Amino acid sequence: MKGLWTPAWMARHLLALVMTATCLALGWWQFSRAADGNSISWGYMFQWPVFGGFVVFIWVREIQLARRRAAGLPLTESEETPPPAEPGAPVTLGRPVRVEVRPRADAAPDPELDAYNDYLAWLAAHPGARPTDYPHRVPNT
Repeated sequence: MKGLWTPAWMARHLLALVMTATCLALGWWQFSRAADGNSISWGYMFQWPVFGGFVVFIWVREIQLARRRAAGLPLTESEETPPPAEPGAPVTLGRPVRVEVRPRADAAPDPELDAYNDYLAWLAAHPGARPTDYPHRVPNT
């Protein structure tokens, strides 16, 4: 496939090979340290090849996604391709639904919360003001 032999993909292939070889070399280095008596290196000896395997997994996954994109297939099985938009049609984005949160009817009023909300509203109305300029502040005792 020509798309995987472009200069950008060649750099990705080279990077994946270098990263995988580096992880395996570091695993071998940790094995030699562990064999010399460094007991913590036994864990690292197994950890580095797992990192190398992760690099290979991501590399293969990116190749699969590139082939699917080139073939015009959806990237995942559950993803359906959206219908093409008509030229000149407005672009719409999905927005999150905002749900109004109403206080419970049996909830008692909270004077501290009301005072704090009043303080925040005052700060929003006076952007250059300092918190010490708030007119209803309680003096320190």
